[in-house]
Amino acid sequence: MNIRDLIERYNAAWNAQDLDTIHGLHHPDVVFDNHTAAERAEGAEAVREHIAQIFRNNPTLRFTTRALYVGDDFAVCEWTASTGAKEWDGIDVFPLRDGLILRKDVYSSSHRPREAG
Repeated sequence: MNIRDLIERYNAAWNAQDLDTIHGLHHPDVVFDNHTAAERAEGAEAVREHIAQIFRNNPTLRFTTRALYVGDDFAVCEWTASTGAKEWDGIDVFPLRDGLILRKDVYSSSHRPREAG
């Protein structure tokens, strides 16, 4: 699977809130670091539980990709998130290892959401 396909599959799994697929695309040493929300989880099981909590807290959360940039061992995805009532923009930076996501660094304007429209 090439990097673009990997991230597109990953993003589709987030929109489906498909935790098993997301988990399967993470490297065992994955780190999820939401720099905006000051939330960090390290290791595959801790990241899985962290994302599960995000889904429990936000069952209507969906993402639209605005742009996707890929390199030899990384990707950067620009997105807009929506809960139906609120939306915000952000980027994810994905360093990769062994064809899997090693890190997900999130930077967003979630602290200043706007009315969805």
